[in-house]
Amino acid sequence: MSSSAQHRTGTSTPPGIPRAATVLLLRPGTDSPTPEVFTITRHTALAFSAGVSAFPGGRVDAADELPADFWAGTDLVDWGQRLQLEPETAGMVLAGVVRETFEETGVLLARHRDGRPVDAATLAALPDDARRRVEDHELDFATLLAEHGLHPDAGGLRALSRWVTPEGEPRRYDTYFFLAALPDGQEPGTLSFEGADSRWTTATAALEDFRAGIHRLMPPTWAQFRALAGAPDLDSALATGGTLAPVQPTVASRKPRRIIDFPGHEDFARDLAAGSSASGPPA
Repeated sequence: MSSSAQHRTGTSTPPGIPRAATVLLLRPGTDSPTPEVFTITRHTALAFSAGVSAFPGGRVDAADELPADFWAGTDLVDWGQRLQLEPETAGMVLAGVVRETFEETGVLLARHRDGRPVDAATLAALPDDARRRVEDHELDFATLLAEHGLHPDAGGLRALSRWVTPEGEPRRYDTYFFLAALPDGQEPGTLSFEGADSRWTTATAALEDFRAGIHRLMPPTWAQFRALAGAPDLDSALATGGTLAPVQPTVASRKPRRIIDFPGHEDFARDLAAGSSASGPPA
């Protein structure tokens, strides 16, 4: 990053901006060890990031403040240091990404209290409408976990990056990106209302699709794919994570909108221009 770059870094969330958490679910490739990432195309009717390719996740809310016993065996002080948050807040972010992934895909990043991972039999024992009821706040996520003897599997998560929506945008989030291997015996199911389509793709293929105008990517999503593009296998991809310092891009102009000043923004601009040229003018 050059000394002239203006994107902001720091440790605290700007006042009034809600936190969000999202996960890149990974699995070994079907034809090679190159890892694949589960990607959702967001519904065009959504108010935020409509029609773009993204990862499962969403806003951290009050339901993610889990009782302390859910974190037995998890060092929230260590997680707080990694995420640059107070331990209790780090726990809410971790719970948020687990809850949102379950709501949007049906994948449950959790373990039984004896350490056994959630498997297909565990998921089959959950109420058929559990995902919808949790998403609609009819069923408390902590209650669902407690009734089935489960707690979040923070040990399977790897912190990847943190991005803050630029100033001037109508909706802003302080978003934490995580990596996680798809648990054995689980597969993403029917998408929530936010997802119009989904696919497994390698990071390289996702970037190529963006340059070809096939799929739309926001800068943070593009950056996560770019970070994983060189990983030859699942273990290497999971080792990509690290301590997070927030990146807050800026908007250089509104007509047309142009986001600048984040790591790799010039490469993103070239990829975006290539995709726009390939797909032609908007209908």
